[in-house]
Amino acid sequence: MTVRRSRGILIAIEGIDGAGKSTLQRNLAARYRRRGWRVAIAREPADPTLGRAAQRATPKDPVAGALLFTLDRALARPGIAAALARGAIVLQDRSYYSTLAYQGSALPAAQERSLVTLQRQVTLEPDRILWVDLPPARALARVRGRGRERSPLERIPTLRKVRRAYRGLLRPPRWIRLDGGASPPEVAEAAERALERFVAARMRRARRTPRGRSAA
Repeated sequence: MTVRRSRGILIAIEGIDGAGKSTLQRNLAARYRRRGWRVAIAREPADPTLGRAAQRATPKDPVAGALLFTLDRALARPGIAAALARGAIVLQDRSYYSTLAYQGSALPAAQERSLVTLQRQVTLEPDRILWVDLPPARALARVRGRGRERSPLERIPTLRKVRRAYRGLLRPPRWIRLDGGASPPEVAEAAERALERFVAARMRRARRTPRGRSAA
């Protein structure tokens, strides 16, 4: 079963490489901090060495890539859980849904189901998922503009498959689709507006809940 935690809120930001996840994370964090809320930032992979190994492994062995990302996620979980226990809004750039979209979409159905089960047993379930949706060609144009070496996963056919996988994972209201082609302030405004009632209610409840007790 999915690991539970109390008090804070875990918001995952998903999307293909170049969609604008990191920019949204920074902008949304700034907006929430201006409201006086505690915010913690998390990013996957948390361990760059594990992340690079997972990316290299994935094209030839998606299972190995998925397991390496899962190990990274399991090692980072205590820090995220601690921030949630302190009542923070944790904005996480990627979550286990990235593994389902990238590695899971390359697996046969039976193995994909096993991967889903594994993720839900060892990781934290986000309260809300923001999917920043952008066509792969536009996303890769952004990646090229960064002037860094491209990941083995940053290829048009791969990203098209991953985008389709995200579309299949989309389940409102927990999942919120955002137009990655809009300007960064517009994307952040849309995200804040879509999350407004849920986040405000949860933060009020967290402040009323004594430490050590569940806010479920």
